Amino acid sequence: MKMVVAIIKPFKLEEVREALSTIGVQGITVTEVKGFGRQKGHTELYRGAEYVVDFLPKVKVEAAIKSDMLDQVLEAIEKAANTGKIGDGKIFVHDLEQVIRIRTGEAGAEAL
Repeated sequence: MKMVVAIIKPFKLEEVREALSTIGVQGITVTEVKGFGRQKGHTELYRGAEYVVDFLPKVKVEAAIKSDMLDQVLEAIEKAANTGKIGDGKIFVHDLEQVIRIRTGEAGAEAL
């Protein structure tokens, strides 16, 4: 089992959700986050004063999946989240040792 974590631009969330749903991912967790990578933020003008916005709004999408779906999931996220511009985000993949569905007590891949 794998945990896939993608940090994407907020306006790409719906496209990523649809792409994952299409390939059979049954559940995702979405969190609004802020951060920066190579962009290093940007400057904005507010009431005549210039200030630096260090942390840009992003969305973190997490999905626990069976290992055999990994390539499909990565491809779906990559295609749906891509704008071709800096700040498109990153995808992280972690090994998932155990999953337990609280309601039924199912464990492992059956709990996904």
